[in-house]
Amino acid sequence: MSTKRYDEIVVDLGDRSYPVYVGEELLGDVDSMIPDDVGKVAIVTQRNIGIVPQLTRPLEIFYIGDGEQSKSLGTIGELCSGFAEMGINRKDMILAIGGGIVSDTAGFAAATFHRGLRYGIIATTLLAQVDAAIGGKTAVNIPEGKNLVGAFWQPTFVVCDIATLETLSNRERLCGMGEMAKYAFLGAEGLDQLSLGSQISACVRVKAGFVESDEREGDRRALLNYGHTLGHAIEAVGFEDRAVNLKHGEAVAIGLIFAALLAKRLGRIDASRVDYHLRVVRSYGLPTRLPFDVDPDRLIEAMCKDKKSFGTLTFVLDGGSGVEVVRDVDPTLVREVLLELNNQS
Repeated sequence: MSTKRYDEIVVDLGDRSYPVYVGEELLGDVDSMIPDDVGKVAIVTQRNIGIVPQLTRPLEIFYIGDGEQSKSLGTIGELCSGFAEMGINRKDMILAIGGGIVSDTAGFAAATFHRGLRYGIIATTLLAQVDAAIGGKTAVNIPEGKNLVGAFWQPTFVVCDIATLETLSNRERLCGMGEMAKYAFLGAEGLDQLSLGSQISACVRVKAGFVESDEREGDRRALLNYGHTLGHAIEAVGFEDRAVNLKHGEAVAIGLIFAALLAKRLGRIDASRVDYHLRVVRSYGLPTRLPFDVDPDRLIEAMCKDKKSFGTLTFVLDGGSGVEVVRDVDPTLVREVLLELNNQS
């Protein structure tokens, strides 16, 4: 690495440990991060990103489409066929350049091609830098739900170059802020008092701690899904209708408010704690209610398919001891809270 200023956070997983670099103007250091024995690099990105670091190794660029529809088994097949034609072997490397869609898809391709290739991530969205690129969860969608087919596959390194965020639209920034809002309830309070780089580093440190204690989401790491059960259901219903224009972080923000309302109805928190959720989410300029009409039963059906549900409605909910996994929640109550969500002021 050069002498440029950066923050290095190590995700400590023994022989699967890796650094996350947070700073500015880090793209010139990417070549030195790639292990010396790597022969070729397959870059997976999207055409609108326009970032290709200078590498001393032979490379080929593979473009995937935009939107959640690109996170598909069809895309995985196309990438793997391209890797085979390029002659990629187990000594080579995949480099994902983009947001969560790219890192999820490229990471799953890396986990499956030749039964596992090394891969690195250059995260170019706020959402990816604070959450999606950290932790080794890779997945694609199928019509039955979001992220239902995937693997745990840790990267070799993650680069969070703050300069790459300068071209993000306001909507894309809001998407990342939805995940940042979540971390306010998981040990990173006061984020809005920090610089952007320090906010990103704080979120990465919190997530690294969860990943280190529960790499494969057997227990504690599931808490990182706070707000995501309804969030993923909103995305799944929107994906079906192609009419719901919500970014992931916006859907998660709505999910946070729903989770707070549900926790209150279950007697886990009081009204002041719900108000705190509303203040945090609104402070990031995020939505707190569904911006469209949808049958609550469709959302409940989608939530029942959540990969953490184990056959019953399961949520991560706030409480006196902090957020916890709560199983076997009554669907009738969930339906009532969904209606309350869109009636709250």
